[in-house]
Amino acid sequence: MNIILLGPPGAGKGTQARRLVEERGMVQLSTGDMLREAKDSGTEMGKRVAEVMARGELVTDEIVIGLIREKLEGENGGGFIFDGFPRTLAQADALGSLLAEEGQTLEAVIEMQVDDAALVSRITARSTCGSCGEVYNDVTKPIPADGKCSNCGGTEFKRRADDNEESLRQRLMEYYKKTSPLIGYYYAKGLLKGVDGLGEIDEVAGQIAAIID
Repeated sequence: MNIILLGPPGAGKGTQARRLVEERGMVQLSTGDMLREAKDSGTEMGKRVAEVMARGELVTDEIVIGLIREKLEGENGGGFIFDGFPRTLAQADALGSLLAEEGQTLEAVIEMQVDDAALVSRITARSTCGSCGEVYNDVTKPIPADGKCSNCGGTEFKRRADDNEESLRQRLMEYYKKTSPLIGYYYAKGLLKGVDGLGEIDEVAGQIAAIID
């Protein structure tokens, strides 16, 4: 099964993707992770990525689609989770064409619905484990008292420099301008499903599981 997790910054896409990887053997295709992996790989595609990033330019859709193609042709476990891609209608069209070429389909687009004010409150209190990426929150899921990550035992935690209210509202505006049209796009295709992205992690996971099953 192939799915897209759709939602604004901080909606919990990464957290839920990790759950699906662990529990169902799915493969998470995160644009950022793929670009970092490619840059360090030494392959021809990796060299192209490194050159573009070294110039401080945005990686083209063509390159991202190329990276996704490589992943689709490999081992897919229980299917793929597209996280952070597509972001635009053009990318959605390109992904649809690529899946068709590879003889694969997209089964569901899961929109993690949030309230902006609550999301800002959540993200400005967020920190992550520097080793495994486990997400913590000062209010709802504080860092353990012993200072060790409950997932991997790491002791280094970090906050994103842009996890402040002003930057987050700018990121949300960018999301709504470029990515929200995808909601209508996938609704028209009968693929869109919604979950409450601000629920407890287990509750959200349960909603996603119900859609997948």
